[in-house]
Amino acid sequence: MAFGKTPKRKTPKQMREAERKHARRVALKALRKAKKLADSGGVTLSDWEGEFLGSVEERIEKYGRAFGDPEKGSLASSLSIRQSVKVKEIVAKASGKPRKSRFRRRTSHT
Repeated sequence: MAFGKTPKRKTPKQMREAERKHARRVALKALRKAKKLADSGGVTLSDWEGEFLGSVEERIEKYGRAFGDPEKGSLASSLSIRQSVKVKEIVAKASGKPRKSRFRRRTSHT
């Protein structure tokens, strides 16, 4: 280094904490984007979807993550796998994109 002291290295604990904060910010941004798209696009979300977005956002702000079971998603992420899929579906609905089928139809090869 050219000027003075060498930079401090982050401890593993500090790195984990920074990763958790980043995941929290990303999840909250995705939830707020979904709400904003639905409001601005004139799309009405079902009661369940509105409640889902609100409760997930509340849990992320309070606990830092929206799920407790480590089998449902990565420990570093704030949303479980299913929750992130649902948020993506709500964003697609709010932006007017057609819903993607999770299952592909098999074509017969004769």
